[in-house]
Amino acid sequence: MGIIYIAVFSVTAIGAVCALVLCIASKFMYVKIDERIVKIEELLPGANCGACGYPGCSGYAKALIADSNVKTNLCSPGGPGVLFQLSEILGVEAGEIIPKTAIVHCGGGRSVQRKKMEYIGIQSCSAAKQLFGGEGACAFGCLGYGDCKTVCPGNAVCIENSLAVIDKRLCTGCGLCVKACPNSLITIENTGIPVSVLCSNIEKGAVARKKCSNACLGDGKCVRECPSGAIVIENYLAKIDYEKCTGCGRCVEVCAAKCILPASG
Repeated sequence: MGIIYIAVFSVTAIGAVCALVLCIASKFMYVKIDERIVKIEELLPGANCGACGYPGCSGYAKALIADSNVKTNLCSPGGPGVLFQLSEILGVEAGEIIPKTAIVHCGGGRSVQRKKMEYIGIQSCSAAKQLFGGEGACAFGCLGYGDCKTVCPGNAVCIENSLAVIDKRLCTGCGLCVKACPNSLITIENTGIPVSVLCSNIEKGAVARKKCSNACLGDGKCVRECPSGAIVIENYLAKIDYEKCTGCGRCVEVCAAKCILPASG
């Protein structure tokens, strides 16, 4: 019995010493947390989408406190309400939030894209992508299983005719859908952009058109007709420079493939 008592006493003593050391360490190593960080974290929407450019809402909150040059208008999902409250907490000018929305750069739904196989498997874009790029002939197009819809916190994404469609009235531009799309078809743009290219196929026009009737021809007619020089052809695909684009709509008129469309809606 004496050995048991000694063992119990030894373990208890060791535990007590360790607890004392931890208590002392916690006092000396304690880092005071700025109460404003806690307030800002509670204020932010908690989507942890990264639209602000920081690793989650906590990262943005800490950056705002650590660096006075970090702007308070970077939280797109939070909107003007969060912006004004952030500015009030930090005692800075509110500025302005530029509304953003997601754009799906694909117009190749099931009715216009040739099918290369029948996919029977997990109903997920990332899963289908790993099996020969999915069932559609265009390896660059929308896979249509809704990974973007699953992650959207605002229910702004729906799948129509195996194609992701964004409801711009509900989209906050958080960017979670961008990360979820295995084909990198979605970008976040200012809501004021006038037109967008609904194609991501970088193959030659003739090849792309055999796979999808809405594919970009890459013939450069939109480039030649654009009065502001806002369009270029890169890898057989039209690209729009929104800083130069005036929204005249000429590219929409001359695009034979009808893959350049007004961005409103």
